[in-house]
Amino acid sequence: MKLAGLKSVENAHDESVWAATWVPATTTRPALLLTGSLDETVKLWKPDELNLERTNTGHCLGVVAVAAHPSGVIAASASLDSFVRVFDVDTNASIATLEAPPSEVWQMRFDPKGTTLAVAGGGSASVKLWDTATWKLIASLSIPRPEGPKPSDKNSSKKFVLSVAWSPDGKRLACGSMDGTISVFDVARAKFLHHLEGHFMPVRSLVYSPIDPRVLFSGSDDAHVHMYDAEGKSLVTAMSGHASWVLSVDASPDGAAIATGSSDRTVRLWDLNMRAAVQTMSNHADQVWGVAFRPPGGTVVRAGRLASVSDDKSISLYDYS
Repeated sequence: MKLAGLKSVENAHDESVWAATWVPATTTRPALLLTGSLDETVKLWKPDELNLERTNTGHCLGVVAVAAHPSGVIAASASLDSFVRVFDVDTNASIATLEAPPSEVWQMRFDPKGTTLAVAGGGSASVKLWDTATWKLIASLSIPRPEGPKPSDKNSSKKFVLSVAWSPDGKRLACGSMDGTISVFDVARAKFLHHLEGHFMPVRSLVYSPIDPRVLFSGSDDAHVHMYDAEGKSLVTAMSGHASWVLSVDASPDGAAIATGSSDRTVRLWDLNMRAAVQTMSNHADQVWGVAFRPPGGTVVRAGRLASVSDDKSISLYDYS
């Protein structure tokens, strides 16, 4: 397996690019790359040339997270302005505006069926679940406080939720916290199941294997990438290679590899059979906030693609084969 650089767009945004995801293809258009930036905009890019399709405004502070609905029809952007904006991908028409108190949204993901949007709730130490039919809040999954006579304020701030991921069957939701713990929930029962231990610094990114609902990957400020059996509560392997914080992790659609982006300015490709990094890409001149594999599907597209976004304001696109 390997990555080959296809294209980079310098100054894709006016400021740091903090978030990226792929909007799945629809019957009328290919998949699009969706990026969010400190410059307050969200941009949509054509998949192979990275030509700018459209710039969406509507936030008055930096965009920290973006998410795409599995249908490819709607997407969401979250900003430091305390709002999540849900919009029609092809027209940019606003569909809903969800209020979230300042700095309460750090990541969000639609579930595989598209019925629920999960929002990682920062200092509220919870994950909020929004119904995508009504855009009403349907549940708030609270992360249990550490055991003890009286948790100090210091402990509570460490339960700050940074990341969230759905299992491919939609039954489990994992979230990563500032203190390095990962919490796993049974979504149907809105019930906390267990913590996954092993990281001792913030867990900024999580992704489940697309082919095994038990396997969860995490990236942390401790510079390690962990592979967990999320049901058996066990750490399967800890992989090292980055020289600094791991800011983003994504799994390839074939389930054979993961990619990571780091504050060491590199993107790495990891072979899951070897459980090791097999390639390092150094396209970016500053920390890499997001990596995203293009989902399979669409008529035109055969080859695998990976995109990365960075504080250097650029986007890079790679072939994955």
